[in-house]
Amino acid sequence: MRDDLSDSVAGLMRIVAAEVVLPRFRNLADSEREEKAPGDWVTIADRESEERLHAGLAALDPGALIIGEEACAADPALLGKLPGARAWLIDPIDGTGNFAAGRAPFGIMIALVEDGLAVAGWMLDPLSGRLCEAQKGRGAFIDGERIAARESREPLPVAALATYFMAPGQRDAICARADGQFSVVDIPRCAAEQYPRLALGQNDVSIFERTLPWDHAAGTLFLNEAGGRVARLDGSDYRVDDGRKGMLGASSPAMWERAAQTLFG
Repeated sequence: MRDDLSDSVAGLMRIVAAEVVLPRFRNLADSEREEKAPGDWVTIADRESEERLHAGLAALDPGALIIGEEACAADPALLGKLPGARAWLIDPIDGTGNFAAGRAPFGIMIALVEDGLAVAGWMLDPLSGRLCEAQKGRGAFIDGERIAARESREPLPVAALATYFMAPGQRDAICARADGQFSVVDIPRCAAEQYPRLALGQNDVSIFERTLPWDHAAGTLFLNEAGGRVARLDGSDYRVDDGRKGMLGASSPAMWERAAQTLFG
């Protein structure tokens, strides 16, 4: 990818954050937020953000497929266009439940995928302005500085386990295996925050059960390019077009192996 295109994507995200997302933070009328499903929120800011991001990406990369979370909610068949495509994925507000409740964290996420694999990704924290970005084979960066993923070095590795989409029996088994082996902490319910935590030595391990493309394409690329590891539970690469569930992320390949053995055997 050209550097000027990458800069343009980052600039677009910052404009949308400033002009659309932040003015709505803690400033939503009850009629401007709703549940698409229990616990799955959408707000007027999600919709307006996606519209602006879609238009901006279409101008930057005419002819490319563009799929946003809210567009896909309205037309799930859009996901069927991903195999083999060059596509932009938009999460207009990641962590909408937090945003709708007037609390952090939340983010904006964009990824470029080709033939099912992420080749570039961006994650912006609108409140702090922190921008995490990566391109395939070129490393991971935070605010322009290259980073290398690191473990927390805590006595017990720190694990943030997103088990709420698991069946009860599966969830109970994971929690039992983690007991005494990991220091289990709350998850932020925001992938745009969780992936940086794995790279920055705050968390060592995360489990993700539901792995929707707009939630994970940018973050998986970012963590893998930083030197951590994210993969399916069988060790295969995350693909946005395979429809599978279950993924494990870790601050290093060694930590990934340790967590996979401990939690899944």
